[in-house]
Amino acid sequence: MLSHKLAPEIRSVLEGMAAEGGPAMETLSAAQAREASAGIAQLAGDAEPVSRIENRGIPGRAGEIPVRIYFPEGDGPFPGVVFLHGGGWVLGDLDSHDNVCRAISNRAGAVVVSVHYRLAPEHRFPAALEDSLDATAWVADNAAALGIDPRRLVIAGDSAGGNMATVVAAKARDTKRPALALQVLVYPVTDLSSSETASYREFAEEHFLTRALMDWFADHYVPRLEDRTTPDASPAFIAALSGLPPALVITAECDPLRDEGEAYAERMRDHGVPVTLTRYDGMIHPFVSFLGVTPSAHEALDEIAAAIRGVAPS
Repeated sequence: MLSHKLAPEIRSVLEGMAAEGGPAMETLSAAQAREASAGIAQLAGDAEPVSRIENRGIPGRAGEIPVRIYFPEGDGPFPGVVFLHGGGWVLGDLDSHDNVCRAISNRAGAVVVSVHYRLAPEHRFPAALEDSLDATAWVADNAAALGIDPRRLVIAGDSAGGNMATVVAAKARDTKRPALALQVLVYPVTDLSSSETASYREFAEEHFLTRALMDWFADHYVPRLEDRTTPDASPAFIAALSGLPPALVITAECDPLRDEGEAYAERMRDHGVPVTLTRYDGMIHPFVSFLGVTPSAHEALDEIAAAIRGVAPS
């Protein structure tokens, strides 16, 4: 049964999906799921024009990493954003989050580098994380050529991308390279070892992202159970959070991942990290991509852009 907490426009989306029928995503192969998920793009609305876009490949430890770079109007140096897309480490690509990256670049006046890391199950943990780390290092090393102020470098991601953004931030702190000025974590996955939270119990079924689908993602990405309690897979197990860059954490009220994202935000606060935590009522995972559906997506992107514009140099 759909929750009474849902915003009307989100309820309509979920009812429409239920009426269409079709097999549950977790019953499909990865290839079938990627094909089936392509239809979600229609919820992203019309593409915003941006000043300039460049598709290219950058070097990574396992070969070339595809990236898409969005340049804003005006003269730099600009804030720089390394963006890691969501999709449970199995789905998603440069196109699935194109409208989100366009909006961030336009609204924040930032150079956004969207990263298409290797996907599971073809490339299991930690392949996606390795690509994310390599891409972040490349952006930092090439900041001047990209028109980026290296003191205003941001790591951002949603869902699985938010998971890896937290790890990238922690590793950058530990190695002191690169210096990150802000982390933007949008409904991040922080604990792959457990789904015993109130939000998981309340929204385990029917609300787009389900417990069964999260299990499917985890099985593809981190099949070894013992790996799921490592900090690189589950940031909830990072022991010390002090010294991390300031964070903006965005969660959705009707999302099974809500509680773990908010718990991670509170742990960062407890360790002295400046954190802004915003829960968007009536929303589901992944509402920020639903620019053609809900005003809340635009509000969240405005909040993200404001945080990036206001970032203090690291």
